Amino acid sequence: MADPKGFLNHGREVATSRPAEERKKDWNEVYVPGSLLPIISKQASRCMDCGIPFCHNGCPLGNLIPEWNDYAYREDWGAASDRLHATNNFPEFTGRLCPAPCESACVLGINQPPVTIKNVEVSIIDKAWETGDVAPQIPERLSGKTVAVVGSGPAGLAAAQQLTRAGHTVAVYERADRIGGLLRYGIPEFKMEKRHINRRIEQMRAEGTKFRTGVEIGRDMPATALRKRYDAVVLAVGATTARDLPVPGRELKGIHQAMEYLPLANKVQEGDYVSPPITAEGKHVVVIGGGDTGADCVGTAHRQGAASVTQLEIMPRPNDERDPVAQPWPTFPMLYKVTSAHEEGGERVYSVSTTHFEGDEDGNVQWLHLTEVEFVDGKLTQKPGTERKIPAQLVTLAMGFTGTDRENGLVEQFGLELDERGSIARDADFQTNVPGVFVAGDAGRGQSLIVWAIAEGRSAARGCDRFLTGASALPAPIRPTDRALAV
Repeated sequence: MADPKGFLNHGREVATSRPAEERKKDWNEVYVPGSLLPIISKQASRCMDCGIPFCHNGCPLGNLIPEWNDYAYREDWGAASDRLHATNNFPEFTGRLCPAPCESACVLGINQPPVTIKNVEVSIIDKAWETGDVAPQIPERLSGKTVAVVGSGPAGLAAAQQLTRAGHTVAVYERADRIGGLLRYGIPEFKMEKRHINRRIEQMRAEGTKFRTGVEIGRDMPATALRKRYDAVVLAVGATTARDLPVPGRELKGIHQAMEYLPLANKVQEGDYVSPPITAEGKHVVVIGGGDTGADCVGTAHRQGAASVTQLEIMPRPNDERDPVAQPWPTFPMLYKVTSAHEEGGERVYSVSTTHFEGDEDGNVQWLHLTEVEFVDGKLTQKPGTERKIPAQLVTLAMGFTGTDRENGLVEQFGLELDERGSIARDADFQTNVPGVFVAGDAGRGQSLIVWAIAEGRSAARGCDRFLTGASALPAPIRPTDRALAV
């Protein structure tokens, strides 16, 4: 245990953000560099080393949180990094992007603000990179087996790294021009600078993982050819079919899916464009969808100089505090959340539904018509007399994803079976109905969190390793049916 009285002596402190008006002028991460380390030892001391650490169950990765909290309290950064990497391949990703279900499950959180687990995590890994404690782990011997990993998001990268370290020859195929999947092009730079991805890729290259960009399996290379070339295949292609909004006026110019809009802003940061082909500059922007992707659109629009930003959500405004009956501790509660993007401005409107769009004579969207909605006998119903319109010259749809991309033929070419939700079906070893073909991440689970993606990648790697060699020493954090506390 770090400090038996730590949780009594110290209150919760989190990373310091740069002023909103300052950070809107650049694309750097929103936090003040170096602001965490001076407070992390005290914050780690608040961990009570509980007899039953519910934070373990709140985290799909099973992170050894009390252990690395203790090392962080003692400022033994090397040992802390070792314990962190024992369960998580990429803590610098989760420490920046995860909504921290572990904190919702923290025992201290029953009646006090929980331990700042996420901030401790990112401090440990940033310090490890700084001191050179993160080194390639090159396998002692090769198995002679080959594996193709399709998709380079967090699930694909985790599976590839685990399989490479197990001694297999692994090639990662990515249809985009750079490795990283949604980490690269779906997450704005101000939430995670892409140098963190680049650093990990270099580590993986040194370990022996090969990367093939600009190759879409199903189109550029038939799935059958991939299956013949490799002894096993891990599919980590995500759930990239976006939910649409089929209302009158949807065809107007200026209405885009979030994943049409966000990647272009990231490509500017990569140096591909001077300015993005789709920009919010000088426009009234409306973001439809109240989740994290919607917030990413809000923050991006601020930095592009939008005239105004309005975020719409069909559901009612969440509670500020946990409902002890509907969402009791230690479950992951749905609470009202103010992200860094929301701190920077804009308006959030709840319990509204878009009825139609209105455009100008050139076919450009100009207005969004909406109405208030409410639940009546459990059914979402429009409230009469609440119709109105708001200016909308750029609209982004951030309403989630419905399943795996079926247009490229990958599912059909492999002959994969789907489950009742439209995701790729798999067994307890994450193997599909096709022997030697495994699936991990959103492609099999449906849209979910980054921690679930990494956990699934690690577990699928174990299943694949067992298929190739008959046994596996790789850890398996979860089973395909696991939901734990972080649904």
